[in-house]
Order: sequence, then structure tokens, then C-alpha cells
Amino acid sequence: MRGLSLIALTLSSTLLGGCLVKAAADVVTAPVRVASKGVDLATTSQSEADEKRGRELRKAEEELGKLNRRYEDRLEDCSDGNERACDEARDIYSEIQMLLESNPALGEAAATLEGN
Repeated sequence: MRGLSLIALTLSSTLLGGCLVKAAADVVTAPVRVASKGVDLATTSQSEADEKRGRELRKAEEELGKLNRRYEDRLEDCSDGNERACDEARDIYSEIQMLLESNPALGEAAATLEGN
């Protein structure tokens, strides 16, 4: 009976020791895991940055297309003698230039389209 108690005591202390070591390891590594998760959430991967830039560029291209259509429309009215349309065409042209300056990639695309 005493031998059985000794075996049970040895076995339970070994198992509990393993649990304590595991708990201690979890406590020690928890700050590192939390910090690395925070860094992951705070940083943007290159592919995420590329996707965001692509969305911004497509939105700017869409805006440029709308402005260009309005500009062409007002320019046509201006050539028919409508002074107000001439003023509007100048304003729209300024908007187009500002959009191209704020998005250099759009300027390159526009220059390529004009060259064709």
C-alpha cells in the first residue's frame, strides 16, 4: 500500500510539475505573443499597400474620365459661343490639372493615351 502511494505521489508530482512548467512558459511568452500580434495589426503588408494604391488609382482614373467628358462637353458649347460654358471649361481644366498633379501615375497614363 505504501508503495502504491509513493508511485501515485511521484506520478502526480511529475504531471503537476509539467503543468506548472507549461503555465509558467505561457505566462512568460504571453507578452511576446501580444506584442507580435500588435505589430502584425499595426503594419501593412506590401500586397495590402499595393491593393490600396490600385483602388485609389482606379478611383482617380474614374474621376479623370468624368472630368474629361464634362470638359469636352463644355468646350463644344464654348465653341458654339456660350461664354458661361467657356468659363466652366476653364474651371474643369484646372480640376483636371490638379488631379493629374496629385496623381503622377495618372499623368503618365494620360500622356500615353494622348500619344496614341
